[in-house]
Amino acid sequence: EVQLVESGGGLVPPGGSLTLSCAASGFTVNSYAMTWVRQAPGKEFEWIAAINSIDDKITYLDSVKGRFTISRDNTKNTLYLQMNSLKPGDTAVYYCAKDREEYFSSRLTTLICWGRGTQITVSS
Repeated sequence: EVQLVESGGGLVPPGGSLTLSCAASGFTVNSYAMTWVRQAPGKEFEWIAAINSIDDKITYLDSVKGRFTISRDNTKNTLYLQMNSLKPGDTAVYYCAKDREEYFSSRLTTLICWGRGTQITVSS
């Protein structure tokens, strides 16, 4: 069974840092593109970072570029999102998702398996 389980969320003050983990099972994270997606209260789902499996190309949403870093550990079959300089606008539920393709396309419709999400709240 294909499964994704996120962890590492919580409450953090503005300017703080968090690292999210996404443990995968039933497939290998370096075989498909993997994406982090978030949903802020009352807003649409928004992809924020992705890594291709075919060429390891990484793509970031402009608003997180320079602050967030996506990575994967193939030995642990885990995807990560290192988040620095967090802002209140980063408050959202964060999901990791497996693409059906080996490359990221920015279309959420190609994300065929999602974790349950982990809440991040940025507040003082």
